[in-house]
Amino acid sequence: MSQIFHPSANVYAKLSIVGGVLLIGLIGFGGWLFILSPFSTMVGVAREQPVPFSHRHHVKEVGLDCRYCHTSVDEAAFAGIPPVKTCMTCHSQLFSDAPVLEPVRNSYKTDEPLEWTRVNNLADYVYFNHSIHVNKGVGCSTCHGQVDEMALTAKGESLYMMWCLDCHRAPEQYVRPLDEVYNMDWQPPANQLEQGKKLVAEYDIQVKQLTDCSICHR
Repeated sequence: MSQIFHPSANVYAKLSIVGGVLLIGLIGFGGWLFILSPFSTMVGVAREQPVPFSHRHHVKEVGLDCRYCHTSVDEAAFAGIPPVKTCMTCHSQLFSDAPVLEPVRNSYKTDEPLEWTRVNNLADYVYFNHSIHVNKGVGCSTCHGQVDEMALTAKGESLYMMWCLDCHRAPEQYVRPLDEVYNMDWQPPANQLEQGKKLVAEYDIQVKQLTDCSICHR
């Protein structure tokens, strides 16, 4: 019986198997890059808002403390969105006729809240408490990036589980003194690990429990 396939078919078969494996790996790698890209994470992408609020102006230039607007950040799970009356504390006198602030003035007059677009929004199956992190020495900029430099607010970090776990596994690399939590210019000292370990003990951070699933998934 004559040979059905040419001997070179063996080479082509092997090459096709190797090529298929490489193609699958390439597709997987491309998908991983997509998941980490700003298109997917929205990191650095400003969201459209009813009013183009500038943290850079209010924090960096004017000098407002985070807690002036986010009043519940150190005592509640949610940082809090300021009501328009907080805005009007200043803007009833400053830029009171600016067209860009008309939605704020209208909201104040009608008592209809502005519908802000959430920038940092976790999935419903993730439990997160702002006050716990703030009172354990996690600074605003650690999670939100340099908000004081943002003309328009965007996510500073992906907030992916693997990103959260970096801190939960080694909090000593990230915690800072409590009086520096709201300092957007704070930088880790050269001996951060040494100081961080002391703060972890001082703040009673239970490192062994931080990676339990039930900490974030309740």
